Amino acid sequence: MSLSQRLELKLSQKLVLTPQLQQAIKLLQMPQLELSQTINQELVENPFLEEELSDEQPEISEKESIDAAANEESADSETPIEGLMTFNVDDYFDERSSDGRDVGYFNPGTMVQPSFEQFTSKEEDLAEHLLWQLRLTASSDEIKIIGETIIGNIDENGYLRVTEEEIAASTGYSHDKISEAIRLVQTLDPPGIGARTLSECLIIQLHMLGLKGAMVEKLVLEHIPDLEKKNYEAIARKLGTDISDIISAVKIIEELDPKPGRNFASVSANYIAPDVSIEKTDSGYQIILNDESLPRLRLNNHYRKLLSNKNKLTKEEKTYLEERLRSAVWLLKSLDQRNRTIYKVTESIIKFQKEFFDNGPQFLKPLNLRDVSDDIGMHESTVSRVTSNKYLYCGHGIFPFRHFFSSALNEGNGNISSTLVKEMIKKLISEENPQKPYSDLQVSEILKQKDISIARRTVAKYREALRILPHNKRKRYDF
Repeated sequence: MSLSQRLELKLSQKLVLTPQLQQAIKLLQMPQLELSQTINQELVENPFLEEELSDEQPEISEKESIDAAANEESADSETPIEGLMTFNVDDYFDERSSDGRDVGYFNPGTMVQPSFEQFTSKEEDLAEHLLWQLRLTASSDEIKIIGETIIGNIDENGYLRVTEEEIAASTGYSHDKISEAIRLVQTLDPPGIGARTLSECLIIQLHMLGLKGAMVEKLVLEHIPDLEKKNYEAIARKLGTDISDIISAVKIIEELDPKPGRNFASVSANYIAPDVSIEKTDSGYQIILNDESLPRLRLNNHYRKLLSNKNKLTKEEKTYLEERLRSAVWLLKSLDQRNRTIYKVTESIIKFQKEFFDNGPQFLKPLNLRDVSDDIGMHESTVSRVTSNKYLYCGHGIFPFRHFFSSALNEGNGNISSTLVKEMIKKLISEENPQKPYSDLQVSEILKQKDISIARRTVAKYREALRILPHNKRKRYDF
């Protein structure tokens, strides 16, 4: 077999996504915040793009500005420029010093400017709260050093996430000193801080309440699994006591905090800016795209004129400007296509879910992406990108686009949405008697009375999706 070189022509078909097409796809699935950041980045990198400001004023010519300044000068007769030019600074300070007033010379470079953080409020976090107490209660520098290490390894829920061996390897102190420091930290506020397990956290709080050695401490130490299952009858049999005593002890445990550090967690409110607003009018529904947070783009006239004078540009400059112009034009087209696609998808959703917008969430119908894609003549993946991470506002509230897409109930109820059934299950359980909660079978029977045929296992699946506990763990005792 001999090796040789030769040329061949071969035809093949393949799908290639150009960089421009990839950019259009990315823009289509971006939420408002990410899209705004992308546009701002393009404004920085592309000289052909500039932001169109709504409050822009027409430019004033240089001659008009000079005339305006001259008119202001003649109108202000009290402080003419000639008077300011003849003003002597030394005479001013001589006059101040002659009557004993402080001259007040200072060097601006030596002034210590206050930091910006001094003017902003900052909530105290868990570590700062504990360190402040530690410095007041530590008996020695050794305990203080170990305590600072312990506090640095307490998570946001208030639990110590390192072992004594790891603390010893980090600080070099003995286990006796480390145990002493842990006990000190566990006496700090909030109660239960610095525990390694849930049981230890609850025991620390019980001891602070003066319940050391009581029945409630024995429940926490020995019967946590039965407490989780609310199997109070079994606990009463094991301890040989009345169930009312167990319930009284359980009520004390329910008042304890299993996550003592969460009150110091910094929780920021996330506000949802809807991408689309729907308003009901006499003629139907009006679709309003929310683009208030997005910069309005336009092509820069200066660079367009610069590119038109090609004879004055070098080859590199011409190539760069043409590339930037194509990129800018493609971005503007992609943004326009994004708005048109979102509008079409929203229009189709209103068409399929008209009863929802007319009457309320209880009239939500089954809908899938293919129905919308067939209706607007676009690929299903395009509809998926449009409805991803976007929100819609209407008279019934703010909903994610995905809320309007749900499968039909499998048990012969083709016109009932699974989302609607989940909401019905959630409402039934929220209105149940806490002393006699509904089982999954009872929920299934109640829904069948409302002409919704659903199996018990389906109820259990939907309940777990809603993160609702089974009926035996929802049961409450009242004695």
